[in-house]
Amino acid sequence: MPLVLVTDDRKADWTAAAHRLPRGGLVVVRSRDAGTRVALAQSLIGIAPLLIADDPKLAAEIGAAGLHLPEARIREAMHWRTRHPHWIITSSAHSLRALLHARELDAIFLSPVFATTSHEDARPLTPVRAAFIAQHGTVPVYALGGVTPRNAALLAPAFSGIAAISSLLSSPSRA
Repeated sequence: MPLVLVTDDRKADWTAAAHRLPRGGLVVVRSRDAGTRVALAQSLIGIAPLLIADDPKLAAEIGAAGLHLPEARIREAMHWRTRHPHWIITSSAHSLRALLHARELDAIFLSPVFATTSHEDARPLTPVRAAFIAQHGTVPVYALGGVTPRNAALLAPAFSGIAAISSLLSSPSRA
């Protein structure tokens, strides 16, 4: 099952985590601070294909493999696909309604499937509800949010892959 490392704003060894990805893995560089996002992207170039979250200008400047859009910008996918036809374009989704707008995307990251420390106030979808939503996807759907090596087995076969943050930092095992 393909694996995606999603970075966040915490101080962590993202380079080591990226090196642990299996062949075919991707990294989504996500940081609210523009300077941190640039530095992180530059440190990860060449380890795995990079998708830059919510920053198409940076994605173009560094020659990233593509762009990751937040759910609020999911409808911009067609615009970016036209401007950069070679890009991998993904988006987050938190509901079936959002997933139905995924026509021009290469994949969706559905979250949070499980309770997660990165979004403690978010109500988890649960594996059953998330699988139901994923089955209605017209593009590959990746599970995100609280996914660990222990609970990842609950996700197949509804999902095309797994996207993770903390579980890829804390353990050399591959979810």
